[in-house]
Amino acid sequence: MSINNKLFRFTTAGNVDDGKSTLIGRLLYDSKSLFEDQLEAVEHTSRRKGLKGIDLAMFTDGLRDEREQGITIDVAYRYFTTEKRKFIIADTPGHIEYTRNMITGASTADAVLILLDARNGISEQTRRHTFIAQLLNIRQIIVCVNKMDLVDYSETVFQKLSADFQAFSNNLQLNTTIHLVPTSALNGDNVVNHSTHMEWYNGPSLLEVLETINTSDDLATLPFRFPVQTILRRQTEEYPDFRAYAGRIDSGVIYPGSELTVFPSGQTTRVKAIHFNGKQLESAYAPMSVSITTENDVDISRGDLLADPNASPQSLNQLSVMLCWLGNQEFKSGIKYLLKHTTNEVTAVISHLDYKLDINTLNQDTQQIDSLRKNEICKAQITTNSPVTCDPYNVNRGTGSFILIDPANNETIAAGMIRS
Repeated sequence: MSINNKLFRFTTAGNVDDGKSTLIGRLLYDSKSLFEDQLEAVEHTSRRKGLKGIDLAMFTDGLRDEREQGITIDVAYRYFTTEKRKFIIADTPGHIEYTRNMITGASTADAVLILLDARNGISEQTRRHTFIAQLLNIRQIIVCVNKMDLVDYSETVFQKLSADFQAFSNNLQLNTTIHLVPTSALNGDNVVNHSTHMEWYNGPSLLEVLETINTSDDLATLPFRFPVQTILRRQTEEYPDFRAYAGRIDSGVIYPGSELTVFPSGQTTRVKAIHFNGKQLESAYAPMSVSITTENDVDISRGDLLADPNASPQSLNQLSVMLCWLGNQEFKSGIKYLLKHTTNEVTAVISHLDYKLDINTLNQDTQQIDSLRKNEICKAQITTNSPVTCDPYNVNRGTGSFILIDPANNETIAAGMIRS
């Protein structure tokens, strides 16, 4: 599958008021990716607010509270297509209180778009979001130095902020490709169209970067992983004893006849047929949702993982993880949580906190680790009551990630990445 035919997902990040929603609004507006009714609704609201032009941020700030407060609260997903690529944008909040929403939007992203206000430079939230992008194994970072119109389109300002971000990324040891673009979302400079105010910049516009960026994470090239979501049983004349296993392929490719190992039981079988939308397929690959029948009758249930026997995952009761604490309540040791990993759920406890990360200095604090507060990031050890079949997150994002749920109120209190 050609990279430019692939659906490309990217998420926005950065500090509050850096202009993320305006930038995405400009991207949609200038690329002519808006429906007439969307445009008319925003034009009407802009006039009602007494604005001379269109408030571009309202194309993504869909909640009433967002429009009244002028900030992004929820993750706003927007879809658009150009001649070269199809896109899904996750416009995420910049405010620290909504960091959990940023993690949600970034968890499936191919790239992260980080905005810097040209007047203010790198902020604490910039550092936090960049580090989260690293944790989430996002290997393409696009940095837009925005609001260049407010610094007279200064090349000196852009070069300084570019150097600052490069220095920060070097300290963080990012395994990423960084693209730096000077923009003015309000005026449209270098978003879709090249700027006439910054002739000193010879690089691509933001849209050109998005259309040509190459993501090396081709899920089809990874070993096969298929978390079983449900069992399908139906009795028909054509299929009197039909039993299939349905779910979404996390990675890899399968064909009729492919060998499979069932985890955690270790049973082996082969693919008999692949079913999708009432038809049988010759092959299936990530991230397709399909159902699979097997050649022999094996004991498979929801939460099991069907995998490539030549590249098996690990089955672990002790997990070494990186955690981002999302809960409103502080973490306290000894509490049992529900760990949700792919389609499997197990009881778990955080058995030890190794260190907390200072997002500003990147220092590892091994002293003040008796508690965790909202938005803090730490390395921890987790013990589960039954094995978790997984891969390291830097190898496979689908089988290397999990969330912790507080069973008392069903609140998601942490997102985690399994380390090797």
